[in-house]
Amino acid sequence: MGEDAGAARLLAALEALRADVAGEGRARYRAFRPLIERPDFAACALNLAHYLALRRRDHRSLQRELMLRGLSSLGRLEGRVLATLDAVAVALAGLSGCETAARAPSRRAFFRGEARLRTATDALFGPARPDRQGRILVTLPSDAADDPALVRALAAAGIDAARINCAHDDPRAWAAMVEHVRAAQARTGRPIRILMDIAGPKIRTGAVLAPEERAKLRVGDRLLLAPRLVPEAAGALPFQATCTLPAVLDRLGEGARVSVDDGRIAGRVAARAHGGVVVEIAATKLGGAKLKPEKGLNFPETALDLDPLTDRDRADLDFVAAHADLVGYSFVQTAADVARLQAELAARTDRTIGLVAKIETPVAVRNLPEIIVAAAGRQPFGVMIARGDLAVEIGFDRLAEMQEELLWIAEAASVPVIWATQVLETLVKSGLPSRGEMTDAAMAARAECVMLNKGPNVLAAIGALDGLFRRMAEHQSKKTPTLRALRSW
Repeated sequence: MGEDAGAARLLAALEALRADVAGEGRARYRAFRPLIERPDFAACALNLAHYLALRRRDHRSLQRELMLRGLSSLGRLEGRVLATLDAVAVALAGLSGCETAARAPSRRAFFRGEARLRTATDALFGPARPDRQGRILVTLPSDAADDPALVRALAAAGIDAARINCAHDDPRAWAAMVEHVRAAQARTGRPIRILMDIAGPKIRTGAVLAPEERAKLRVGDRLLLAPRLVPEAAGALPFQATCTLPAVLDRLGEGARVSVDDGRIAGRVAARAHGGVVVEIAATKLGGAKLKPEKGLNFPETALDLDPLTDRDRADLDFVAAHADLVGYSFVQTAADVARLQAELAARTDRTIGLVAKIETPVAVRNLPEIIVAAAGRQPFGVMIARGDLAVEIGFDRLAEMQEELLWIAEAASVPVIWATQVLETLVKSGLPSRGEMTDAAMAARAECVMLNKGPNVLAAIGALDGLFRRMAEHQSKKTPTLRALRSW
């Protein structure tokens, strides 16, 4: 009798939750609706709205009580929010003997989100391989422009997409890379999508100054970031660097966080001087880190209000619109940013070009639902977890947590995810993987696509990733264990 009463209370709580989620979801969806031009995305946006409403609440105690009754499916409802709540309510009604207005969803309705995600992934990357669902994206090195054999080898190894980084090389080199990819695609008979990644307003160090007797910055040192080097101040400030976008220095207040070279050097603004800022170094590698030109600068706590489309990007889009299958959008932060890129593409071509939003900042994370709807509501779309800049911007200690949340919200919208940055990096660069990065690559198999960077051993990395995809697919689909028979014992 006690269990029946407990199940009845759970059912009442679940029905109230379902009503709240449905109501709040409808309200959120109404705000999404003006951004949606593709009718087939409307149901995805509605499920996303329901998911956002659901995850605004803490369900840990409810989840635990459902587990006790063998009903712990709420932790895997990203693609089917209301269907899952209805299925659990029907089961609770059976346990409690109470009536419920919920109706058990059909098998097709329950798994519809998974089908939508597969369709969206195929639209972005082309059809999956018969023996592997996960896609492999590889960044082409500059050498690929003059080495068609390299591109043929990548295609034969099993890549599904090739990335051209517009921050490097020029249209002549890009045209040669595109030609080689298309030829390799024809040779293998497998589609290979071309992703062209526009650079965006990447802020870097320019000229640098460091004392000859000690070239490395250490904790406690001070670094001058300024529009120009100030040699006459080298006695008090021996470490100096210019900034490629000096106007951003005016936005930095005292105490603002500053990161150099993907976090290898980090500190906070201690003072203003010489038209720039003095940064007191709080973290480097043990033994210090060398100050170098052309290294990334990040200001994680400062609103820079930079246009994610630079003049160079607009010039590069002339080539991208004519040749690319997908465009990678760096430093996108709002739905308005998405609309501006869509307008730029529409002015250049009638072709449908897929869009990949690189999520690199806390602002982009906060605005991700609107970014997703604005983009996927009009064209094939994917989210790239750009773990390099994202880790620097939100803090390395939060990256693991955040990449999980990004996977969840994208799945709720039936949007494919690209897991990027330093996947199998030591294998690609040196020939042998670390143990930790093999585990990272296995975790990456929960995304629809994984990006490998360029390097001398990239073919071996493709083979390793291909094997991981195949093996992990037998054990796990997104967050759900598949419970394949174990034969290790």
